[in-house]
Amino acid sequence: MTKIKIEFPDGSKEDFDKGVKGIDIANHISEGLGRAALAIEVNGKLQDLSTSINENSKIRIITFKDKEGVEVFRHSSAHILASAVVRLYPNAKPTIGPAVEEGFYYDFDMQAIKEKDLEKIEQKMKEIIKEKQPFERQVVSKQEALEMFKDNKFRVEMIQELEDDKVTIYKNSEYTVLCRGPHVQHTGQIKAIKLMKVAGAYWRADAEKEQLQRIYGISFPDKKELKQYLHLLEEAKKRDHRKIGRDLDLYSFHDEAPGMPFFHSRGLHIWNKLVWYMEQEMRKLHYQVNKTPIILNKSLWLQSGHWDHYKENMYFTKIDKQDFAVKPMNCPGNLLIYKTQMHSYRELPIKAGEFGLVHRHELSGVLSGLFRVRCFTQDDAHVFCTEEQLEEQIIELIELVNRVYKTFGFEYLVELSTKPEKAMGSQKVWDKAENALKNALAKKKINYKLNPGDGAFYGPKIDFHIKDALGRKWQCGTIQVDFSMPEKFDLAYEGKDGTKHRPVMVHRAIYGSVERFLGVLVEHYAGKFPLWLSPEQVRILTIADRHQEHAEKVYSQLFKKGFQVTKDYRAETTGKKIRDAELDKVNYIFVIGDKEVENKTVNVRTRDNKILGEVKVSDFIKELEKEVEEKR
Repeated sequence: MTKIKIEFPDGSKEDFDKGVKGIDIANHISEGLGRAALAIEVNGKLQDLSTSINENSKIRIITFKDKEGVEVFRHSSAHILASAVVRLYPNAKPTIGPAVEEGFYYDFDMQAIKEKDLEKIEQKMKEIIKEKQPFERQVVSKQEALEMFKDNKFRVEMIQELEDDKVTIYKNSEYTVLCRGPHVQHTGQIKAIKLMKVAGAYWRADAEKEQLQRIYGISFPDKKELKQYLHLLEEAKKRDHRKIGRDLDLYSFHDEAPGMPFFHSRGLHIWNKLVWYMEQEMRKLHYQVNKTPIILNKSLWLQSGHWDHYKENMYFTKIDKQDFAVKPMNCPGNLLIYKTQMHSYRELPIKAGEFGLVHRHELSGVLSGLFRVRCFTQDDAHVFCTEEQLEEQIIELIELVNRVYKTFGFEYLVELSTKPEKAMGSQKVWDKAENALKNALAKKKINYKLNPGDGAFYGPKIDFHIKDALGRKWQCGTIQVDFSMPEKFDLAYEGKDGTKHRPVMVHRAIYGSVERFLGVLVEHYAGKFPLWLSPEQVRILTIADRHQEHAEKVYSQLFKKGFQVTKDYRAETTGKKIRDAELDKVNYIFVIGDKEVENKTVNVRTRDNKILGEVKVSDFIKELEKEVEEKR
């Protein structure tokens, strides 16, 4: 008798004892959920709702609330896009159209199109949606597929690379595509869709190959969600860190060094404050802070495995006729520092941190301000400990991550990724590492999402996704347990029994990249930095020239206390000078006129046009110092 166990979106479960179709399962729950169901997961594998289940199976209903459901929904949306383009441009050759983090795209070998052409493509998509075209799955032989797609060399190339003789295709009306699926039942399930932009892209990201037209889009199950998303985009544009960085004179980008940001004095002030703050937190926990070279010999990268597995993302040079590489990661350098001495169990845990400059070759098309760069500083740290110390060290790291993110006003989500199919080390060691991570999260009462099989090949990991002021998520922090590097570099410590033992290595980053984290902060705060981070904390404005003498004394008091203070003595109206200071996001504006000169005071207002009134400078300096100390 066939046994089918079903897990519903609300967490409830039910057993069936006979074969059934996925859509029947969805409809069995309720009519409402039946419409919301997008696919099913059968024994861990995503399938269409039309799939018949006639063997013992564990089934999960997939909806738009699931990550997999969003991918199915948007991949189906990409097929609708391709259908529309083929209808409008019969000579267009579709290539690939995946779902991506922010929607979906499709690449076409076709005539150049412009932003204005997107509207008519979008209208054609809406027609196809109204037609409720079913997505039909077929399995054909490799030879049949080659015949079907003989007029599309891109598809032919992909089919020829397949090892399996059976090929899966999907068809909706006149559009047929090579695709593994799954897809929604019909085009009518895509209720709200919007094309966002068009860009150039190379076939398989190879600049030597054909340049294609890439059309980006977004889709949702209802129009309300699309409207909210578009509103969010408008808010995000106002907070774009590239624009704010330019307006506030924080950093710039130049063709002479693509993907490598230039930090101006004001931007470097914030960068240095971020590093200083993290170093203070690390030293409280007895971290060493190291510095390793940027360029290291090929032999090191062969030993670490980067030469074989990460070479395409690295930069190389020759020194004294030997091969060297610019480091893409800091780990190997700190492993060499560990090996300079023989360590005892009494020394462990050893916590070694580095704010190391790394370089990674990213394709020019994906570079994006501070968010995607080619050189950046990682706030790496590595904890070398015994297996018995592992759990307590993970708890300490979780507490550190929490403390840092709360300082910046971030909430965050946590994900735990476990052993992948291809992994190093024994199951016993993996179990110990995974249990240490799970137990640490449980003891800190942290809810987390489990990602089975998504761990690194060398060990399981916890990832932290911070939420900014607009509710967007950014993966920054990570805690990774590593068995591979200690083995590759033959790390050891002398145990209580007088013999050598292998330490466990825990990688951790909290900012992830100082540059990227700074970019996130710029958008999170919309350029209005808290006082302790601000590159311009106070600006002194005079109403007339006769007030400058008192203004200089006020400036001197603030400067000697270490504040970032500037002055504006221009022959402009006071209103304009106040407005300029507000636009420059200065935390506090000191206005000085006759009354303030007479009383030896200043009139204080904030960048949000809140008037605090007349105060004594010495009294307000105490308030400023307190605000900085408390990192409000």
